[in-house]
Amino acid sequence: MKNPYENAAHALRNARLAVAVTGAGISVESGIPSFRGEGGIWTKYPIEEFASIDAFLANPKKVWGFWYELGDMLRDCKPNPAHYALAELEKMEMCRAVITQNIDNLHQEAGSVHVIEYHGNSHRMVCMDCGRGHPLDLTKPPSGVPRCVCNGLMKPDVVMFGELIPEYALIESHKLARQCDVMIVVGTSAAVFPAARLPYTAKDDGAFIIEANIEETDFTRSITDAFLEGPAGETLPELVQYAKA
Repeated sequence: MKNPYENAAHALRNARLAVAVTGAGISVESGIPSFRGEGGIWTKYPIEEFASIDAFLANPKKVWGFWYELGDMLRDCKPNPAHYALAELEKMEMCRAVITQNIDNLHQEAGSVHVIEYHGNSHRMVCMDCGRGHPLDLTKPPSGVPRCVCNGLMKPDVVMFGELIPEYALIESHKLARQCDVMIVVGTSAAVFPAARLPYTAKDDGAFIIEANIEETDFTRSITDAFLEGPAGETLPELVQYAKA
């Protein structure tokens, strides 16, 4: 029987359309702390105080303060070999798109072109009145709450708790999940919905599921066809080498 890397590489080489779905685990090796679990960001900054739309509207200055503290924590974070591996698979025409739950912009920095941002991007902010978008540099906090040229309240262009997933991201990611015949699932525990539903949707339509995680998940025990166990910064570059063989 072939090893999981050979199985996964064979599936990629013969895929009509392959996509990747990534979660927080792919960025841990870049120095980005996890949000959930012991020692996660939400243990220090409770969601209901710092990450919900209700909290933002009630006290935008406090929530903006959190975002700039987060920006200071992420200042030196760069893409790791896992991000570069997915970008390489795209260049090899073995991965059509990356659907990411992350807001760190690391896929784009690594060279991935077609990135669907399920939860937005921390490098942008958007006006809550006119919808105008602006770049956001979290390393340069303003003197007060950012305002648009229309004087509308600006918020980070990310999906806060209590907000809906952007319509484009929902529609495009669901379409790709239905169309793909290979899906690479990286660094996600199958716990955050609706993004966690995408691999199940792909599997229902016959896709081959490649999973790269440091430990088994609900995906592994139900729909995964090739499980690449270990840090994504090690497993994905190895997968690329097998795919090139």
